[in-house]
Amino acid sequence: MSAPLVALTVIAAVGSGAMGGVFLAFSTFVMNALRRLPAAQGMAAMQSINVVAVTPPFMLALLGTAAACVALVVAAIVTWDEASAPWLLAGSVLYLVGEIAVTRAYNVPRNDELAALDPDSAEAAARWPSWVAEWQAGNHVRTAAGAAAAAALCVALAVG
Repeated sequence: MSAPLVALTVIAAVGSGAMGGVFLAFSTFVMNALRRLPAAQGMAAMQSINVVAVTPPFMLALLGTAAACVALVVAAIVTWDEASAPWLLAGSVLYLVGEIAVTRAYNVPRNDELAALDPDSAEAAARWPSWVAEWQAGNHVRTAAGAAAAAALCVALAVG
């Protein structure tokens, strides 16, 4: 592997692992803590989290890692005869599908639904338990995808 490709792979591996770690925190304790609160309080807290999460540092980590993975997909195709190429492709696709696509197709629509609800309404109280379970299921996928992507990219570095 060339030095620029190694650097890009390290960036993508660290980013994948970091994003998987963020989602691990949500999967293992943040959502469980919110679930223990009365519905209105848990929902209001999650609505606030969803607003403050869309900040430049978080979006740079999420989408910057995605950009690095797109570049690694191209690099893997161009250097397919190298031992690292299948690992670069696997790690990058795991991140792009398991983190970005799942976030966009599964978690964001639920966040949008939550944003439209009044936490103090009866409708919101009825919806909250199933919303948490649904959101957390998608989040478990993002957690596993981030870890698996980081691992595959580390293998690419090891064999490259």
